[in-house]
Amino acid sequence: MIIITHTTSTRDSIRNDLGRPEYSYYFVMRELQPVLEDLGIVVQVNDPARDVDAIYRNCVKHGIACIFLSLSPPNKTPIDLECPTLPVFAWEFDTMPNEGLMGKPRNDWTRVLAKLGGAVTHSQFTVDTIRRAMGNDFPAVSAPAPVWDAVQEIRHRSRPTPVAHDVRLSLNGMVIDSRETDLSPYNKLALRESEGRLPLPATRRLGECEIRLDGVVYTSIFNPGDGRKNWVDMVEAFCIAFRDTPDATLVLKLTHFNVDPIIPEMLEIMHRCGDFSCRIVMMHGFLEQDDYERLLLATSYAVNTSTGEGQCLPLMEYMSCGKPGIAPRHTSMADYITGRCAFVINSSLEPGAWPHDPRQALRTLRHRLDFASIVGAFRESYHVAQADDGTYAALAQEAIDSLQRYCSRDVVRVRLREAIDTCLSMHSPRAELPVLP
Repeated sequence: MIIITHTTSTRDSIRNDLGRPEYSYYFVMRELQPVLEDLGIVVQVNDPARDVDAIYRNCVKHGIACIFLSLSPPNKTPIDLECPTLPVFAWEFDTMPNEGLMGKPRNDWTRVLAKLGGAVTHSQFTVDTIRRAMGNDFPAVSAPAPVWDAVQEIRHRSRPTPVAHDVRLSLNGMVIDSRETDLSPYNKLALRESEGRLPLPATRRLGECEIRLDGVVYTSIFNPGDGRKNWVDMVEAFCIAFRDTPDATLVLKLTHFNVDPIIPEMLEIMHRCGDFSCRIVMMHGFLEQDDYERLLLATSYAVNTSTGEGQCLPLMEYMSCGKPGIAPRHTSMADYITGRCAFVINSSLEPGAWPHDPRQALRTLRHRLDFASIVGAFRESYHVAQADDGTYAALAQEAIDSLQRYCSRDVVRVRLREAIDTCLSMHSPRAELPVLP
């Protein structure tokens, strides 16, 4: 069979697309590729309106099953193609957009899904959300990006290492280290008077930068321009938890095409916390594969403090390598975060808005994290890393096992096959289609 795929970002554009809308679908597609190749011949297209139906008609002519997987939210998925089409998308809210926002009927996701007849998403939470909107029998499956197999080599080379010892890595970009930075210029008054245009610190390092990591290392990889990532709580809780702990380091790997306007806001948050002995390292730029692996292996814990996640690829990847998490157990993370593989942050529901709603009307719920719980998770995890090797090893092994159950290729292959079979059976006007391998 032929499986046609499309993402907005490509291998050539992804470096410049980081932080832009839908950029993460490129990484989802990269991980799904081996699984899709087990199911059929994968053909990637740049222009679905031009290419998809041409391929589909040729497949029909030769009696070959064909389907189009659009890795994009429903409002950006083509709905008028002849080819059977499945949207593959992430979603982290408890309601589906069901209004034609800005006078555009396609912004009503329920209309789009009703026309397409099925969906692939990345968590049971989102499957439940879809079915609440579309009916309990609506064909929706959870098929997360299968990162567990992709990091197999790294996992086999690593051992549970709760404390890093003089790990060195290089980054081509920018590094700002709290121990090299005067935070005093980054106060609330200066930030307000400059209208958010404070200069970056002169002590920032640019170009090819070497970073040295020691002690208990907490790593978080996120887009700082996305308010759902809730990095303010993370930074403040870290500074409070480790005010007098010099061997605790928080690495913030920032994924955005332009962090310059955001960095002063992050530095102001650090300045607000007063004097602290712990270390915060902000990294923006490209890590070669070897250096990315060094960062992963030096990490003691992967951190997430978001108000909602569609799946969270960095957290999944780190936990697949045996790095326990510090994260809430909500939205997609409820599929793999437990007290056996992570230090769970408490959260509660509060009103929220769909991110693409220009009104920011309260039409859904998001998860508000308990700040004291974040501080407590940091402190408890530090104690385990420094003084309880047995508990750390158990957490690490369960992280590997939990992610295998959630996002291994064997699990994802079965679910994708189910979604594709269902979609083809619904759209085929002819006799039986070829059985998938």
